[in-house]
Amino acid sequence: MTSAWRLLTTPPASGPRNMAIDEAILESVAAGGSPPTLRFYAWHHPCLSLGHAQSADVVDPQALAAAGWGWVRRPTGGRALLHADELTYSIVTPDRHPAVAGGVLASYRELSRGLLGGLERLGLVPDPPAYTPVSEADRSNPMCFEVPSAYEITVGGRKLIGSAQLRRRGAVLQHGSLPLDGDITRVARVLRYRDETQRRTAAERLGRHAGTLRVLLGRAVSWEQAAQAIQAGFEDSLGWDLFPDELSTLEDRCAQRLEVERYCLAEPARAA
Repeated sequence: MTSAWRLLTTPPASGPRNMAIDEAILESVAAGGSPPTLRFYAWHHPCLSLGHAQSADVVDPQALAAAGWGWVRRPTGGRALLHADELTYSIVTPDRHPAVAGGVLASYRELSRGLLGGLERLGLVPDPPAYTPVSEADRSNPMCFEVPSAYEITVGGRKLIGSAQLRRRGAVLQHGSLPLDGDITRVARVLRYRDETQRRTAAERLGRHAGTLRVLLGRAVSWEQAAQAIQAGFEDSLGWDLFPDELSTLEDRCAQRLEVERYCLAEPARAA
């Protein structure tokens, strides 16, 4: 059975702009103004994002300023993540859609089929997705990519795609990151640690537990190639009929408002 979905490919943007667009789409889908949507996007410069409920105390402000990276608070949960050299996806749909029915874990498992299909098209052999409970020790870890959550994508035991989900007003937003290249451990440079030895240890541990597409595949993949593969994964594995489109005028206006009121703040506010 096929299902019609809107496909958005938006230009690289700042952290506040990207998060505002995702939330604007969520609001529009919840109100019945937009169809189920798959969006692909990128970041025009590195940006650290924090989970909705994560304390900003994990960030080293001086190190962040020295690196020249931006930061933003996501509307979804999870831990600190550096967005750079990656393909980011978001999925927004009414919560009654079969792709997200059955609750959070069931929808993670279902949507992972599309991600797995895309990676297989690129030549990877991902590990079978599994439910892996997160321990209390892992919950205290400030970095997102060190520990896989339920049904996230790993290859050879190393995390490759991290995702997070928000359910609000009858709609679901899930977004996630596929690192394409670069140093996966560099996020440790801007997080707060007791000393440099602890920072180095955290970076080394992250390097063992996570990887980029280039490292795990053994060759470079462009953003466009990755997006095409993931798109085909959702089309083939989940039967989505994707039609290219653009943000509506109302979505764009909503995103502009949210960017200013919620996401462009010195201390990013939690989404309501």
